[in-house]
Amino acid sequence: MSQFGFSEIDVFADGPLSGNPLAVVHNADALDEASMQAFARWTNLSETTFLLHPTSDAADYRVRIFTPGGELPFAGHPTLGTSCAWLEAGGTPRDSAIVVQECAVGLVRIRRDDDGAAFEAPPLRVKDVDPVLLDDVLRAIGVEREHVREARLLDNGPVWLGLLLDSAARVLAIEPDHAALKHLAKVGVIGPHEAGAPAQFEVRAFAAPIGIPEDPVTGSLNASLAQWLIPLGHAPSRYLVAQGARLGRGGRVRPEQSEDGVVWVGGRSATRIRGTVEL
Repeated sequence: MSQFGFSEIDVFADGPLSGNPLAVVHNADALDEASMQAFARWTNLSETTFLLHPTSDAADYRVRIFTPGGELPFAGHPTLGTSCAWLEAGGTPRDSAIVVQECAVGLVRIRRDDDGAAFEAPPLRVKDVDPVLLDDVLRAIGVEREHVREARLLDNGPVWLGLLLDSAARVLAIEPDHAALKHLAKVGVIGPHEAGAPAQFEVRAFAAPIGIPEDPVTGSLNASLAQWLIPLGHAPSRYLVAQGARLGRGGRVRPEQSEDGVVWVGGRSATRIRGTVEL
């Protein structure tokens, strides 16, 4: 066995222990894929990442992202958390304002600001949902079709079946059948809060097909929801999302569409555990 640097990062946190934890293994080039997958399964976190030397001259580092059930080409909370861990370990970006991450979808830019950091959302592909699949998913989450404003398949690396519901209260009331969803789709649900609420939207992410019944706070989903809903006029160009309440978390995600049409997804990250791991 070999010893590696290790961090556990609290991502999209609105205070101590309120976000989505991420395990990060540093300088992991010596690990093979089977070892990475085994460790991700053992941590039993939504995602575990492995920091590697980049293969692109334009990248500051490379990352591989694993859930307990498999590898992801991209994910948002691992992107922000890994960049935080890399910087804290002494990483120096080529550009002082932007960190460039290499992952399976290509290069992803991460900018630092007063609210933490934000990643540039990868390109989004939007497709219609097969009506039979939609009916099966709605049955599995206990939502009537009359309460669904919009439904699409959203692909920015991970593929989500995105549902816009008529209220945040309805989103929070969902009692999903995870066993049924495991054979259907990863489902992301968003609904608006009442005017004057601390956040404008509530989001929940059900990802049983990759071994995560409900993800506490989800960057890739929030990115695709913003890219989908802002152009349709269902969301403003900048808003605040609450996620994780049903899991006892206080996640906060800040999507924003810049003047050039690029969507950035931001939040705060903090390291909670520092040390080493033997693998």
